[in-house]
Amino acid sequence: MSDYARIADAIRFIASQVARQPTLDEIAAHVHLSPFHFQRLFSRWAGVTPKRYLQVLTLERAKALLQESHPLLEVADTLGLSSGSRLYDHFVQLEAVTPGEYKQRGAGLIIDHGVHDTPFGQAFVALTPRGVCNFSFLDDQAPEAPLAALAQRWPAAELREAPSRTQEVIHTMFDGSKAPDRPISLHVSGTNFQISVWRALLEIPPAKVVSYAQVASAVGSPKAARAVGLAVAAFFKIVVAQSCFKQPLFAPARVSRAAPDLASRHR
Repeated sequence: MSDYARIADAIRFIASQVARQPTLDEIAAHVHLSPFHFQRLFSRWAGVTPKRYLQVLTLERAKALLQESHPLLEVADTLGLSSGSRLYDHFVQLEAVTPGEYKQRGAGLIIDHGVHDTPFGQAFVALTPRGVCNFSFLDDQAPEAPLAALAQRWPAAELREAPSRTQEVIHTMFDGSKAPDRPISLHVSGTNFQISVWRALLEIPPAKVVSYAQVASAVGSPKAARAVGLAVAAFFKIVVAQSCFKQPLFAPARVSRAAPDLASRHR
């Protein structure tokens, strides 16, 4: 069987099994390949990972069911998701800062920002047209502190106070009664490797423990466990923002240096 035929078969299999949420191992076994080889082959031919393709199909079916006024838990169950929080995961995506955007230091970019009350105190939120680029709880600091940090990071951008826009984000983050109307984008800055690791972390189910080595293998760099650890550490602020988009607030997924050793896990 040619590579093209294998991937076409895999695509048909994934589309027919959305309600069952097949694992990478199951899809790879269907086309008689190892998970590692299949992941690389699928990504090369389809332009996305198998998990991402399944996520897109799941999201589209979830939207259709939600538009028909089906309850969240019913939709999650219909799509083979373990809980309502897994449904929220499918409504979150990362948008990477492009090299051109980084070089221009925000020239031509409008960043809306606002400060809002949340169940955990006041929070500062900043948005670009591509998604949430900053979210932080103020604690005891003044709102000017995160705003100054944002201005330092993007000195050429136009920073615009727009609480009416950022309020919508806060409402989506903390209202667990309904799923978002559209995917929520997080506009993040990082290396290509960091972005790939962060996307992999968003796919870890709640309560599952994985090692740095497992994440490294998932992103196609099995020898890069140490680099994965650094990317996980840089992921903290994204975890805070992403976790707020679903219930419970912080999903109990774990990433550790070695899965049996939980002393170094990141929440």
